[in-house]
Amino acid sequence: MTLRATVAELVHEFRANGRIVIVGASLAGLRAAEALREEGFTGSLTIIGDEPYEPYDRPPLSKQVLKGWVPADHTKLPRMREVDAQWRLGVAAIGLDRVTKRVRLADGEQVPYDRLLIATGTRARQWPNPTEAALQGVHTIRSRDDAAQLQKALAEPPSRVLVIGAGFIGSEVASVCRELGLPVTVVERGSAPLVGALGGVIGEIAARMQRDHGVDLRCGLGVSSLEGDSGGHVRRVHLSDGTAVDADVVVASLGSIRNVEWLEGAGLAAGFWGVGCDAGGRAFDINGVVTDSIYVAGDVARAPHVLYEYQFLAMEHWDNAVFGAEVAAHNMVNLEPHYRPHLLLPGFWSGQFGVNIKSVGVPPFGDQIVFTQGSIEECRFAAAYGHRGRIVAAVAFDHGKWLEYYGKLIEHSGPFPPPPVGWDQPADTKPMPAEFPDPRVPTAIPDVVLTGHDPSERTAEFRPRRH
Repeated sequence: MTLRATVAELVHEFRANGRIVIVGASLAGLRAAEALREEGFTGSLTIIGDEPYEPYDRPPLSKQVLKGWVPADHTKLPRMREVDAQWRLGVAAIGLDRVTKRVRLADGEQVPYDRLLIATGTRARQWPNPTEAALQGVHTIRSRDDAAQLQKALAEPPSRVLVIGAGFIGSEVASVCRELGLPVTVVERGSAPLVGALGGVIGEIAARMQRDHGVDLRCGLGVSSLEGDSGGHVRRVHLSDGTAVDADVVVASLGSIRNVEWLEGAGLAAGFWGVGCDAGGRAFDINGVVTDSIYVAGDVARAPHVLYEYQFLAMEHWDNAVFGAEVAAHNMVNLEPHYRPHLLLPGFWSGQFGVNIKSVGVPPFGDQIVFTQGSIEECRFAAAYGHRGRIVAAVAFDHGKWLEYYGKLIEHSGPFPPPPVGWDQPADTKPMPAEFPDPRVPTAIPDVVLTGHDPSERTAEFRPRRH
């Protein structure tokens, strides 16, 4: 038998009888399981999740669920096909032994694997004072249970909601509160909402949009402490300028933490920024050597991207979870000549204050911005971000139909400013500084995290976010 025939037989044997474990009963975990079966893997498949629920969709939690349109337990993800897996739900992975190829679970069990997919995602950063965080009325929003509890609190209704942090989730919560007719105060340590993700120029527009809709927006401030009553319910929030705001519901929107603690001691390139991997999803060890049996997908993955000078990106986006999982699954059951790269052009959307905000590319990679279409005054426009004379991202407020055009320009390293589309141009089309904050400032954490190694370049590092 030739070497090629031997290798082909080994692949066939693994697809038929191999053992694959997915840690993370998430969107990425489910789509990877489906892709594995689609690829012809018929071996043992185990999916481990620390929540007691099968994978559910997270974007509706801060939108339709909080509005009361959809119950939190109605967000289960649809199955694209049968996965025929052993589900281990409600039990967390607490360790990984790469020598014996076993995942250690909180209940004492050890699950063997031949290949492992890490899809543990992120969790909400809690209010740092445990006593204050335990007060009734203090919420975060990441999980299904979080959304259900916050929706119930908003329906009572509260006298005032205070949101700490004006990133996308915090801004969406504030928008829901105004739609429900609830008084809401938003406290943001940065100069404006969304400033870490979209820069100060767009942040000022987002600030005006919030204030126009009745939000008590206070920027450049932090929260010093939360005060509760004798019954253990939050009643007052003390700010860094010495003032206080009465509120009986507080939502801490302080960013996310990647779930990597269970990998401590496993020798993988894992830390607060995620798990390092190549563009095909194969995890790196602590020495930068790619592994053959461990893969990463979803929010927890951090991989280089050819369009962004091979800097490592960690993308907390729905499409990234889906397509990254499919690529990782394909590569898990194929050999090197048939590997695929995951080179998704990042994108996101957010609905807030009656405006549909969409983006393509990596805005924080740019240092300039130019308004290309529409009207800033009407909050209906498109804008492009540039770096070194090429377009690297675009954002649209109620102008999303044009993002495909800008996406093509980004993929082909088009020039910045981009060619005009010929109509609906604003009066001022001159590039200006995008005004991204210093990435070392705690509030400067975008949804896409850039980490680089050239000290002459402007890069963003993932650092804990505090208020």
